[in-house]
Amino acid sequence: MNKILVIMRREFLSRVQKRTFLLSTILLPLFIFGFYALIIYFSVKGNDDLRIAIADPAGRLEGNIESNTSLKFQFLKEADNEKMALLLKEKAFDGYIMVPATFSGAKTDSLVLVSQSSVGPVTQEKIQNRINKGLEKMRVQSLLAPGVTTAQLDSIQVNVPLTVSKAGKSGSTGFAYALGFFCGILIYMVLFIYGAMVMRGVMEEKTSRIAEVIVSSVKPFQLMMGKIFGIGAVGLVQFLIWGVLVVSLQMALPLIFPGLLDQAAHMQTGEVAGAVTAQSPQANAVREILNNMRNVNMPLIITCFFGYFLFGYLIYSSLFAAVGSAVNDDPQDAQQLMLPITMPIIFSFVIMTQAINNPDGGLALFGSLFPLSSPIVMMARLPYGVPGWQLLLSFALLILGFMGTTWLAARIYRTGILMYGKKPSWKEMMKWVVR
Repeated sequence: MNKILVIMRREFLSRVQKRTFLLSTILLPLFIFGFYALIIYFSVKGNDDLRIAIADPAGRLEGNIESNTSLKFQFLKEADNEKMALLLKEKAFDGYIMVPATFSGAKTDSLVLVSQSSVGPVTQEKIQNRINKGLEKMRVQSLLAPGVTTAQLDSIQVNVPLTVSKAGKSGSTGFAYALGFFCGILIYMVLFIYGAMVMRGVMEEKTSRIAEVIVSSVKPFQLMMGKIFGIGAVGLVQFLIWGVLVVSLQMALPLIFPGLLDQAAHMQTGEVAGAVTAQSPQANAVREILNNMRNVNMPLIITCFFGYFLFGYLIYSSLFAAVGSAVNDDPQDAQQLMLPITMPIIFSFVIMTQAINNPDGGLALFGSLFPLSSPIVMMARLPYGVPGWQLLLSFALLILGFMGTTWLAARIYRTGILMYGKKPSWKEMMKWVVR
């Protein structure tokens, strides 16, 4: 056990103390944060307020076309082309539209926007959509019976929310779907990234002949376990740092750009500029997310996430270590031997997509109990609520699966780490197991 700890410490420190580890661990969240902040900044600040004047002598469009924070309309009844051109030259507005007296909004009618600067296709589409909505509103009003208003017509529309209740607990299916998919895809990425890191570490030691020196002092099983635990600790530390930095930077974003997020939300929803009130869609969305988080057992999900992350990593990293010990310098050999290991991970992802749509189905139950797929599938099912006996049985089978795959990988590792110049197959590697 002491030798495993020594190897684990060596693997951990040799990677953590590298400059590349520090740069990738710290700069990656900063890069994501900076990219995210620039998108928000330029999406808000890059769009100047556009003022459009509409010369409508009949006054049919006034009151039907609405303005927002980035697009403001001004209606003029007494104006001609000469006067509008003069006001445009004096920069009273950014562009104007002359509505003909015969304009009725028919398919054969058209309008022309006159401006001194070029208008992009996105801005043109925004103006066109506003005008078309105003014309639709005008037509609806002309078709309504006397005394009936458009507000009364809108009140006919019904949108009754449906809440799913399971075992006396209510919650949002959409929130459970999003949380389950996020947890499952995160475990999926972790198994691939850090499992491949273990395989590359084993291949480097074998090709550089360092393993020959190390196995003269320790057993191959101790070398393999020390490497797995050491690289796993590196991945866990890196993962925790990323999580803390991303959450901290997300919380700091409103402080760095005060009012910018609200302004961006208003631009997306078309609301009038102003502070976000308690009845705004943003506040309601935040309130709904907080209520859903209270309905979901978040401490259990976080605890299970680290448990499935740990044992799922140990299972697949031992298999990746066995593959790394069997290959030589040719990376194509590693790709061929990796196929039986990566297929269960991909198959788990497929089951996960079915489990989040039918969390109590037979396929979801099988995937959450089978050790090679349970880290991904069970995390996708947890937000919906899982019986305690299924969770305990899943962890028990997962631990047994870790013991079995570790034993299998150790038998392959002890022979493959000292074998050179030969391209092994899975059939020959199984012979190493029973030898």
